[in-house]
Amino acid sequence: MNDNDNIGARLDRLPLSSFHYKIFGITGMSLLVTGFLSYSGNVVLAKLVSNGWSDNYLNAAFTSAMMFGYFIGSLLGGFIGDSLGRRKAFRLNLLIVTVAAIAASFSPNMYWLIFFRCLMGTGMGALIMIGYASFTEFIPANVRGTWSARLSFVGNWAPLLSAGIGVVVITFLSWRIMFLLGGCAMLILWFLSSGYFIESPRWLAKKGRKTQAEESIREIEASIEQEKNIRLTAPLISAEKKADAEESDSFWLLFKGKMLRKTLVAITVLIAMNISLYTITVWIPTIFVNSGIDVTQSILMTAIIMIGAPAGIFVATLVIDRFPRKWFGSGLLIIIAALGYCYSIQQTELGIILYGLIMIFFLYMYVCFSSAVYIPELWPTHMRLRGSGFVNSVGRIIAVFTPYGVAALLTHYGSITVFITLGVLLVFCALVILLLGVETRMVSLEEIAGL
Repeated sequence: MNDNDNIGARLDRLPLSSFHYKIFGITGMSLLVTGFLSYSGNVVLAKLVSNGWSDNYLNAAFTSAMMFGYFIGSLLGGFIGDSLGRRKAFRLNLLIVTVAAIAASFSPNMYWLIFFRCLMGTGMGALIMIGYASFTEFIPANVRGTWSARLSFVGNWAPLLSAGIGVVVITFLSWRIMFLLGGCAMLILWFLSSGYFIESPRWLAKKGRKTQAEESIREIEASIEQEKNIRLTAPLISAEKKADAEESDSFWLLFKGKMLRKTLVAITVLIAMNISLYTITVWIPTIFVNSGIDVTQSILMTAIIMIGAPAGIFVATLVIDRFPRKWFGSGLLIIIAALGYCYSIQQTELGIILYGLIMIFFLYMYVCFSSAVYIPELWPTHMRLRGSGFVNSVGRIIAVFTPYGVAALLTHYGSITVFITLGVLLVFCALVILLLGVETRMVSLEEIAGL
């Protein structure tokens, strides 16, 4: 047994308390505001075109700038979080998003707005990854999946929030207020994070700062004992328990031995997520129009189908800890592949809506599984943010190129071919997860590190 095992075991045996709720609250609200700012861009662009500020090419640059920022943020955020700590990385990126969003609201022209959008994307890409990965280190193993899924549930209300606020703000005030609201909300969260987001004791112990780790865990234990009026007992730690097998701090460890297997599985998980999202959700309205459905009807049908998103994540919070992780993820991919084909051959509006709604329901269950739960669990403490950051950055690159492949297939072969191709890719990804995936359900992070 080493000190990191002891700290991890002590955190895993804690009952849920206000300490956990504070971490959940500050992380969840940060993800919600991040999503609000991300989706606000879609609402703002329509206004910018109508008032002559932008055109289709500048809109494309605006969108690409954010995606490039997400890529850079995911990659660099991992290095910052593993070297400087979870708390510093989290607060730094809150501040970056705050400054970029407020500056964007005062942009003198579209070119400055694109620059600040890229900076905003850099902070948001890092913040999403750091938020999910850091949260994993605080929550007991037996409920880690459930609470990580709940974190995703909070964050994924952002599309509805940005759409609802955008209708009022852009109609009666100004598009600039959207970014100003997001920036001010981030600033409030930055101040709150000073007291609510503590440094991970697991990270402190792994960095050799054992005195600080011990002080932190004792303070947490004392607060819970007082709150719950209980006396915490020492955790039982098996002498055979595997600690982090790899102690090297090199980034290249991700591509060696057992870590290479985890890296390949994680990349596969996120490739499946991104090709699904950017095939299904982005192209649904276009496929409707190409099928002869008018634009207004297409938007209404898309809105109905997207109700499946929050519903799917909510159900994931209830069931994700009841099934083995790799069976859960691979099973969802096979279901999505089958539903995609069934959806593509529907001829009636009722059939399209019904199959589309069910497909989105299972798709967002998978999104929750992959980004919020499974990916952050895979890595040892000293590599958690770099591992998560690297595979997320690969996922962002896939997201850049997927629309071009979909467009080519849709143009030359039709929507059925799009969904058949998607189905084949998803089944392949499911097999990789099933055969190579590491089981993490209700397993301590220290034990997972040795698998």
